[in-house]
Amino acid sequence: MKVLIVGGGGREHAIAVKCSESSRVDKLYAAPGNAGIAEVAECVDISVMDAEKLVKFAKENEIDLTIIGPDDPLVAGVADAFTEAGLRAFGPAKNAAIIEGSKAFSKDLMKKYNIPSAAYEVFDNAEAALSYLETAKMPIVLKADGLALGKGVLICNNLEESKAGVKTLMLDKQFGKAGDKIVIEEFMTGREVSVLCFCDGTNIKPMTSAQDHKRAKDGDKGLNTGGMGTFSPSPFYTEDIDKFCMEKIYKPTMAAMKSEGRDFKGILFCGLMLTEDGPKVLEYNARFGDPEAQVVLPRMRNDIIDVMEACIDGRLDEIELDFEDNAAVCVILASEGYPEHYEKGFEITGLDTFKDKEGYYVFHAGTKSEGGKVLTNGGRVLGVTAKGEDLFKARANAYEAVKWINFDNKYMRNDIGKAIDEQ
Repeated sequence: MKVLIVGGGGREHAIAVKCSESSRVDKLYAAPGNAGIAEVAECVDISVMDAEKLVKFAKENEIDLTIIGPDDPLVAGVADAFTEAGLRAFGPAKNAAIIEGSKAFSKDLMKKYNIPSAAYEVFDNAEAALSYLETAKMPIVLKADGLALGKGVLICNNLEESKAGVKTLMLDKQFGKAGDKIVIEEFMTGREVSVLCFCDGTNIKPMTSAQDHKRAKDGDKGLNTGGMGTFSPSPFYTEDIDKFCMEKIYKPTMAAMKSEGRDFKGILFCGLMLTEDGPKVLEYNARFGDPEAQVVLPRMRNDIIDVMEACIDGRLDEIELDFEDNAAVCVILASEGYPEHYEKGFEITGLDTFKDKEGYYVFHAGTKSEGGKVLTNGGRVLGVTAKGEDLFKARANAYEAVKWINFDNKYMRNDIGKAIDEQ
């Protein structure tokens, strides 16, 4: 079969590698792809947001399955355009992707259906938000309602910081229209865990767990980013916690969306906080997490095409997800200065080292090919993933592998997975 992957980041590279391992895939395309994806797929220069051109390409090239990777096209309804054209697409429809597209929607959904989450208030007026903060308990969390590349969340320790945060989101419009409305949320403490789930509208099956590192600098300091590294599985996500989440979070979320007439088919990302009062939902995403996909998919034994098609056809109950009994750690190699100001266009060397190394992966996020060379082309440049028999070994392997790659202004965190030392 012919498969088209929509997207051009590390997440899509991980999906492309998994698809390339499927015996069912004869030809793989990516729009727009990147320098790494080009090694396993034919890249076509079409924007992820150009539904008309994507559908036209899929028709002309007789694409059997289109996999939509990023949040923006899903929230904009690109999956709907494929369905309306009679084409098979993996990813939630626009009316279901709102679970990520609007923080206010997802919080209201959880409140209505008694899904455990933090207490919150929603504001579309900056003055009202500032007034509320005067009596709010600190620290507190401010979230842009709309999509903000994973960066529209501000943790504020005091009133001064929280007022500055409202100004950043609602008045200065740092994240554009995403900050027209904001959610002000109770600050929760505990371990953060990410669980990606396959969904077919009725059934939901969680994958192996992962933990992300959002802050830019070691020790969880600095600004929020799209993710600086991950490890899988999380040693803190126990069988008991999994059972609780299945009964109190995963199944109720699917049922809630169905009750609202928003059947969810695709990947539901559940960002969880393991609090003293039990697991609570931090956020939902409507697609594979990035970089979570870069540690979860390499450990998956299933043929990803089989699972995705079962989701589309509403027969996920026939699939048993199977993951390797090992661990994986991903360290993001970024451009110095990310997520604010950074330079790009530097040559990357050492990529070929990964070609003959089993259990090691280098997923391209912000790269481009030019004149036979691979150059940096973004803030997050590469995701270096390594597997190991346990988290300690996988972490050691990943930090050994990052030494194989060099480019000017290369930056990374040195403490990815350090939480496993505290287990």
